[in-house]
Amino acid sequence: MDKSTIVCRCEEINVDEIETVLKMGAETFDDVKRITRCGMGPCQAKMCVKHVSNLISEYTGKPLAEIPPARARMPLKITRMRVLAGTESHASTVKAVFEEGDPDEK
Repeated sequence: MDKSTIVCRCEEINVDEIETVLKMGAETFDDVKRITRCGMGPCQAKMCVKHVSNLISEYTGKPLAEIPPARARMPLKITRMRVLAGTESHASTVKAVFEEGDPDEK
């Protein structure tokens, strides 16, 4: 791939930016993600993780099987403004968020 080829379309990260991070010592997709935001766009790395893994493999000489997969993160839940404002009557903000439920169900 050419150095200007876009690997992560969501965050507009190109091959050159990823190679720069690899030269700095990145060895996993999560390392690349932390520095470049690659994989943090709307698709959540569904489009770029394989391309980045291939670049890591080429740069480090490791087989793809030895490159750890991207770390899975727990999906986020909507936080209501009243919880953030502190007007919620629950003692725990986290507990309030999880107990609140879907407003369409009420």
